[in-house]
Amino acid sequence: MAINFEALVAVTRALLHGGKGPDGQSLLIDALNIWFTNVVIFALWFWSIDRDGPAARGLSARAAPDFLFPQMMGAGDEDPRWTPGFLDYFYVSFTNATAFSPTDTMPLSIRAKMLMALEAFVSLLTVGLVAARAVNILT
Repeated sequence: MAINFEALVAVTRALLHGGKGPDGQSLLIDALNIWFTNVVIFALWFWSIDRDGPAARGLSARAAPDFLFPQMMGAGDEDPRWTPGFLDYFYVSFTNATAFSPTDTMPLSIRAKMLMALEAFVSLLTVGLVAARAVNILT
């Protein structure tokens, strides 16, 4: 996470001080790399913290959830045997990084809310500053 954030700071600094030059393609590639790495890092983070991690979820459903998935709620249509897998957390991370907010899965704990806020901030900064400038250069 720190390395990805450092890469974002370096690209942003270069962008603001003209260090990247007029090469919009390299800025766009840098932005996409940072954004996708951000999605994967937070998906892994969400997966490892929710209900004490994947191993604990498999053993017991007693830990309080950090995320409320749609499959966990409803009027009798929820599946008590369902547990989220990595791709569920990847989807949460992807939609949070794309929409800058939770979509169908709600964060319940403070740590989940703060992680989602941090991910949305990094994503917004990446898309807002770096990708927008790169597209401006390309046109």
